[in-house]
Amino acid sequence: MKNLIYISLGLSLMFSCSTTTKNYDVLIKNGTITDGSGNPAYLGSVGINADTIAAVGKLNATGTLEIDATGLIVAPGFINVLSWATESLIEDGRSQGDIMQGVTLEVFGEGWSMGPLNENLKKKLKLPTAQGDIKYEVDWNTLDEYLQSLIKRGVSPNVASFIGATTVRINHIGYENRAPTDEELASMEEMVRQAMEDGALGVGSSLIYAPAFYSTTEELIALCKVASEYNGLYISHMRSEGNRLLQSIDELMRIADEADIRAEIYHLKMAGKENWSKYDEVVKKIDSARTAGLSITTNMYTYVAGATGLDASMPPWVQEGGYEKWAERLQDSEIRQRVLEEMTTPTDKWENLMYDAGTSDNLLLIGFENDSLRHYTGKTLTEVAKIHGKSPEETAIDLVIADGSRVGTVYFLMSEENVKKQIALPYMSFGSDAASMTPEGVFLNSSDHPRAYGNFSRLLGKYVRDEQIISIEEAVRKLTSLPASNLKIKKRGSLTKGYFADLAIFNPETIQDHATFVEPHQLSTGMIHVFVNGEQVLKDGVHTGATPGRVVRGPGYKN
Repeated sequence: MKNLIYISLGLSLMFSCSTTTKNYDVLIKNGTITDGSGNPAYLGSVGINADTIAAVGKLNATGTLEIDATGLIVAPGFINVLSWATESLIEDGRSQGDIMQGVTLEVFGEGWSMGPLNENLKKKLKLPTAQGDIKYEVDWNTLDEYLQSLIKRGVSPNVASFIGATTVRINHIGYENRAPTDEELASMEEMVRQAMEDGALGVGSSLIYAPAFYSTTEELIALCKVASEYNGLYISHMRSEGNRLLQSIDELMRIADEADIRAEIYHLKMAGKENWSKYDEVVKKIDSARTAGLSITTNMYTYVAGATGLDASMPPWVQEGGYEKWAERLQDSEIRQRVLEEMTTPTDKWENLMYDAGTSDNLLLIGFENDSLRHYTGKTLTEVAKIHGKSPEETAIDLVIADGSRVGTVYFLMSEENVKKQIALPYMSFGSDAASMTPEGVFLNSSDHPRAYGNFSRLLGKYVRDEQIISIEEAVRKLTSLPASNLKIKKRGSLTKGYFADLAIFNPETIQDHATFVEPHQLSTGMIHVFVNGEQVLKDGVHTGATPGRVVRGPGYKN
């Protein structure tokens, strides 16, 4: 009997020992775990099996692949809530500009989305003038088919998208300045419904641009009511970020209230020096709405300049019908004179970014389609106007006509003080509002905004480490679990057992942006390892070439 007891105890001890040390596919050990919750960081390890986080904490474990993260922050992969990598990922699926900053999810859909496409829209997207330097087959019709086409091509980050209110409108109304008929609106609503069931995150709008400018509040409410049925989000580049900023927030809140939908403000800013003082009013308005029960959140990029085109300096009426009609009108002497007058006259009827910038010295030209104009890249509008011997406004018109495009432009509009205060808002997340590129090939044909290479590393380096605006734990929360919660996406944005293994592992002492407005094509440094769905895409600061990205779908998705 005694021997049986000893044998039993021995077996128990053997079993206990064999289960004390676990083995994982990947073990990231000795790191500073910053799990995305905002709670204090701690020393620990992360175990990964296949595409899933298997364990987090103080682990007694081994790994088939082991990474010593001593001195490094181990965080969930970052979410870029406003990405324009829709075409750059077709050209180069490695997404190096963002992967080198720890971004593992690119979210598209600021007004325009890459689907659905009717035949006319599909033909337009195939035109060389529409595609620019990046050429590709339009081998999709719906938004979900577009996202799946990226995965088939092979991309390093995960991808997701809102359905663009502008895209829905163009599918049914084209570029006309009119309200939809009852039949058209019903069809637009059905288009949103199908996109939501395919996994769209909600409805995105960009209301300063034609033809989105022509949408009424009631039209947007109707589309958002459909998205609300699926717990989607309304996310908006509002009608004004300057003179009518407060009224534009009121419109967003009205849409949220009447459509019973959560809402987010794209790249919150007070544009134009005369509007910088509105910061306190803006925050009070948002906080009051949140207290009253509306779910209102915001995102931003970490720079005092935005980037768009010269179309944002011209009245929307002249742009009705699309680029061809716009350029044709600008060549009519009477219309040209009217446009010049409106470009130089204060107004709250449309958003004039050239006027908001205060001087054409604050407009940097960065994107031309016409090779013969590319020598102007990186010059201010003032410099080019002097070369032409004309006013900045006349020069802007001439450039739009000559280039065959809206001409990519950086506008210096915001104050550094407001940028810092916004970063600290508890409901603020971050989006680059840019493509994700590699500093080579066709990407070098144009300049760009440095946010394309530095938006997230700038937050962690300049504003967290150097200026201590917020803690590292809070910054990681704003880059991970906060946007994941706002977007209602499952099992991402947190270092939690059972979640997908998207990880960003970086050195908090060396994480740094290098891109500047003069030399924007410079990758960030200090991000050491990145995993997407359990597969390593960045190793010791070098891209592995792996493309494990998947489509991430919203709360209304129906299999």
